This record gives sequence, structure tokens and C-alpha cells, in this order.
Amino acid sequence: MCPLEYYEGGTISLCFVRRCCPLAMAFRDVNSRRHIGLQQLSSLASAGRTLLGPMKSCKFVVDESTNQSMLICSAVRLIESLDLSSAAGQLLNETIQAQNKEFKTGMSTLLFLVGAWSNAVLECLQQNVPVSAIVSAMSEGLNSCCEKVQCLQRSVHDVNKELCSSSVRPNTSSSKTYEVACDSFLNPQIFLCLQKEVSPSKELVPRNSCSRQEADSNLNKGLVLPLAGFGSIVSPVRSADGNNASVISGSGVSASSCKQKRLTHSRYFSALATSPSSSQLDDSQVCLSGQSAHPCECYGLGHLARALSHGNEPNMKLLKSIVAYQHERAECSGSSQFNIAEVVTCCLPGLPESYSCVCPGFVTLVSPEQATVIKHFGDKPLQILLTEGDLTEAYRHLGFIKPRNVRTMLERPDLQEGRPGDVWLNTSLDTLMRSQVSLVLVKGHVCENLLERCVANKILVIGSVPQKVLSAFGEASGAQPVTYLTQLSASCVGSGAQLELWTASDGRAMDLGELVPVRIRVRGLALLTAVLTTAVPAKMQLVEDRFWTFVYRLHHALRDGKVFLGGGAVELLCLSHSQALAEQALKLVNKKPVKEFHSPWLAASSAQYKPVVLQALASGWSQYLAAVMCNTAKATSLFEARTLIEHHLKKAADCGSPSAYVLKEFQTGGTFRGGPVPSTGSAEGCRVYDNVTAKTEAWRRALDLVLLVLQTDAEIISGPQSNQLLNSPASSEFMFL
Repeated sequence: MCPLEYYEGGTISLCFVRRCCPLAMAFRDVNSRRHIGLQQLSSLASAGRTLLGPMKSCKFVVDESTNQSMLICSAVRLIESLDLSSAAGQLLNETIQAQNKEFKTGMSTLLFLVGAWSNAVLECLQQNVPVSAIVSAMSEGLNSCCEKVQCLQRSVHDVNKELCSSSVRPNTSSSKTYEVACDSFLNPQIFLCLQKEVSPSKELVPRNSCSRQEADSNLNKGLVLPLAGFGSIVSPVRSADGNNASVISGSGVSASSCKQKRLTHSRYFSALATSPSSSQLDDSQVCLSGQSAHPCECYGLGHLARALSHGNEPNMKLLKSIVAYQHERAECSGSSQFNIAEVVTCCLPGLPESYSCVCPGFVTLVSPEQATVIKHFGDKPLQILLTEGDLTEAYRHLGFIKPRNVRTMLERPDLQEGRPGDVWLNTSLDTLMRSQVSLVLVKGHVCENLLERCVANKILVIGSVPQKVLSAFGEASGAQPVTYLTQLSASCVGSGAQLELWTASDGRAMDLGELVPVRIRVRGLALLTAVLTTAVPAKMQLVEDRFWTFVYRLHHALRDGKVFLGGGAVELLCLSHSQALAEQALKLVNKKPVKEFHSPWLAASSAQYKPVVLQALASGWSQYLAAVMCNTAKATSLFEARTLIEHHLKKAADCGSPSAYVLKEFQTGGTFRGGPVPSTGSAEGCRVYDNVTAKTEAWRRALDLVLLVLQTDAEIISGPQSNQLLNSPASSEFMFL
């Protein structure tokens, strides 16, 4: 069987076409089928070659059942769209899903290395390398690479300190101020814009009189737009001389004291000019004064997030809003860590991407009938109920054991609304009305008949609510989740919930036809919703995947406390180290030469094959670097990319210390500059970093999958064909049991 990949109408498909061959070649074809699993992994992985690197080439996937198309740039979505009927395909899917569930990043690297190392293993098999030798040498080589690249790890504190200091240069004024260079990637304006009209002279968030309720009541009024300095909330306050000045809390930043410098050719100039707060903050530079403005004491995450964004500019602005809000809450609660558990998303297809924003509270979609209930509520606080599981008659919690000696005659009766036997619907509705509950958040599904009755009685029921949303509402409102409505009591009901129709930044309410976006708020709610919009519905999944990848990249960097040098620096060192290991193994083999064995089962020691296997491992790193260089426009072809790689390998070898050469190249920013990241005029501004744990775990999972398929990809041949193989010249290539 020969793997064949074809593209038809934007649909990515894989199929295997059987070749007809004469009897003389039958044995050889059967031998190739012994490793059909590796061939399938290679074919599946080749479909995601363009998804590697920051400048991904997106793919259209067409659903044949609905004829709806979806634009993807994630290995997870690609694998979900392919035909994975084979055992190798199912293993690949499970491996990528496990990586996505744990890290939300590194799946494209995993998919590519699976294909590269599958081809490398196939080449080793063609050279009669035993399976045991391949497994041991490749595992040993990867473990050695993981230990070698530890020298390329940098602590998050050092990286953030270096990036902040590189973007701050001393000013010549006698007041010992520092001037932050305007960054074309980050928004130079530092402001907090509310959805509703707020006077620039009105105090938004008091610095010294901070309480949790006051901060929430101020920030819950509207949407938070991007801030230039992470963790910095600008509060227009009145200075001692009576003039208005925008002060960044915690850093002593005064925007009014800076020289005014307008941008005339910036693509962000028009957006800033239309901002409600841009008239007060037109300066392209912000002066940091006072001791807290020292660059080494910058507590923000802006520069680190930018180095981890890999050119993802729209989500960079959303993340700035998230960190700004969470930092303001941290000043009141004492927690300073970026909390990804407080972030959810709401996708609104059909709106321009400029409408994407971050809103305090929970934004979700409801039907137009439910939207009329929200208009009826107005601004009054509501009673809220949280339900775990499904809100249906047949739902039973996990572990439920039916009572013995009870015979079930009918599990799910199909009773129509209004019929005399509709007991559960009437009881459920009476329970909600008796408890005066106006809002019900359900983790699972909701019975359609109950939903209709609740709408008729002015009760809003929302299903499919994430668990972290229920936890946040329970903590803020005092509600205790219940499993069944029969458990409902006065102590389980929360209070203080407010409902409103979600409005865009220009104040217009949105109606998306079948669904209407609404926002639910409670005072003290530690929850933010990233409202993601795009004018192309097929691009919606792409926008959401990119957002979560970026957010989780920052989350894992803070959790690990360290990052890798990016831009291919780590992989280049792995390639150099693997080749060095292969050369060392070859020297040991040459000292004790042995004759060549035509059968791998007669090999005396796996050390004889170690150079071949390590060189195959290195070929995977080389293919990875070449693909990244082509996708980032650093090379126009694979030939040019491989030539550049060999050039750097030679320079690293001449240097005597490959790790020192990689560090030097990263510091100068020549080889490992972020391709799609706009330059700010300094090498430091273009530095790119990667996650440590997510990347190394992707390496290990890729190799583990390849070796697993290699060791289990065998075929049992019985019947008359086994006798033919025993008497054929190809008998040495099989093991007979």
C-alpha cells in the first residue's frame, strides 16, 4: 500500500492506494507492509508541515455532510478533520489531544517531529538496524538533548528584567526620569476606556482607597481596552496644581509631563484618534519618574508576553486588558499571579475583528426569546441558582445506583407539554418560582420543554456553562451548586446577579440573528470574558485557537518560571549535539570494527548501529529547522534553508562550544530573530522565547509515539504464504516464530 495525499476543493484528505505488482515483488511489498504504521504517521504528519512556525499557512477544511468550511491553523483541528480509521492515526490523535489538553501549545511541533522521526526510523530499518537498537539509541539521544539544552533556559524574572531595561533609556533631565521608547508593536498609549461615556476628569479607580467592591464596581461598568504597560491602570486624577494628569498606579507615571509627539504614519494612529480617552493621552512616550519607575523593578508582563506572542498582535492587545484588570484586583486581594482560570471566551462570528474586547463578567449567547426576558429584568439584582449536571428528568449523577427490587417500566416517558402526567416539569417550575430564582446557570444540557416554560415565567436558564464559571459565580454570589432541583433550598440561592445585553465598543447592541450576546455580572466576580469576533464565520475557530495558544504560552512561562531561547535556537543546539553524539559513537565503532551482518537478528551489539540511529535523530531536527526557516521567510527553499543550517553548524563547531555560539547569535539577534515580529529598532525588541515544559514534552511524546508504533507494527503471516517466504531470498528479512 502506498500513501497518497491529495487536496480537493480545500479539503485535506489521506488515502492509501494499493499497487498491483507481480508475484516476484510480492514478498518485498509484504515486507514494506510490516511498517505501514510508520508510513501512515509520516503521511498524516506531512499534512501539517505548513502549520509549523509563527507564520502559519492556514488550511480550509470542508465538512462533506454540511458543506461548511472552516479555516484552521492548528494541528488539533487538522487531525480532527482527517480520516483516522487506522490504529496509527488513532494513536496520533490521542497523543496530540493529550498535548492540547495539558498545554494548549506545542501540537504543531509534535505533529511535525512525528513525521520526521517516522521517516528517520524507516531509513534505519532499510539499513537493517534492529528495532531494539533504534529504540535505545533514539531514547538515549533525546534524553541527552534535553539535558544539553538546559543551558538555553532563562528565568522569567531575568528575561522580564532584561526586556524592560532594554526598552527604557535614561533621560537627561535633572529629575532622574526614565523615558520609555515608543514601541510599534505595543500600544504606546496607556489608558482605561469604559464602554459607557465617562468624563476624562472623573476618577476611575482610586489608588490608595482600594477595596474589592470599589474596584469591581468601577471596572464592571464596561469593557477594558488595551493598556501599554501591563499591570498598570491609568487613573485620571487631579494634581496639586489643579491640572489633570494620568497617573499609572504603582509606578508614578505622569503622562502629562511628557513631550508630545504625534504619530502620522502609524497604522494604529486612526484607532487611537477615535478612542474616547485618546484626547487626554496623545503622547507617544511616557515618562517614568520616582523610585518605583526603575526599569529593574518593572512588575509588568508586557515585554515578556510580547516575546512569547510570536507576532500574535490582536491577542496581545486582549491579553494586556486581561492583565490590567487582574492586576487592579490583585492590589486589593494580594494575589499578583496571572490567573488563566478567570478567563473564558465568547465567539461572535459576523462582527469585524476590531470589536474584539475583554469584558468583566460572563458573556454568552442566548436565544431572542430569552433576550426579551433580560430586557424585562432591567438593572435590578436577581436571585441566581447554579446546577451541576443536566437539567433534565432522566439525568442521574455519576455513580448513581438504582435501588434494588425496583423494576423500571419506562425510563424516559415522552410526555407532551400540558398533559396530566407532566409531573416533573410542573414540579421543577414550581420549585424555581417558589424560591424566587430568576437566573439558572446549568453545567450540562437543559430540557427544551422546561426552557420554554421558564421563558414564559420570566426565568432565564442558560445551559452548557463551564465549571470555572459556576465556581466564580458561586464564590461571588454565595450560591451553592445543586445536582437536582429537589435539593434547592434558600441557602443554595445566590443574590446580586445583573443581566444586560452585550454592547459593542461604540455602544450598539448586537443581534446576531438566531443568538443574542448577553453579559452577566455580580459584584466581586473574578471572571473575564474575551469576546472574540471576526467578519468571516469560517475563521472563528482559528481566532479562538490563536487566543488560547497565546494565553496559555504566557501561563506556562509563569508557572515554569523559565523560558527557552526561541527562534530555533534550542533545535539548532539539539541538532549540533546529536551530530556530535553520532560522531563520538562512530569513533568507538571504528576502534572495534566488525563484519557486516545481513540479518539484524545476528547483530552482536546495538552499539554498532548507534551512529546511524543518532544521525537519523539529527535529521529530524534538521528537517524541523528547515521547515521553520521556510515558513518564516528566512529561506526561499528547503535547499537554501539546509545550506544555512550547515553554515551555522560549521560555525558552531569552529567555535568549540555550540551552546556558546547559539547564545551569542541569540544576543546579537541575527539568526534567531522573530520573523513576523515588527522590529523596534533594537535587537532586544525582536527576541523570541518559548515554553520549556510544553516544548520538551512535545519532543518526548513525538518520539514515544514513533517508537510505540515501531515496536507494535508487525504482521503475523500464516498459511501457505509462510512456506513461500521461508524458501524465498527475502526470508532473512523476517523472523519466524
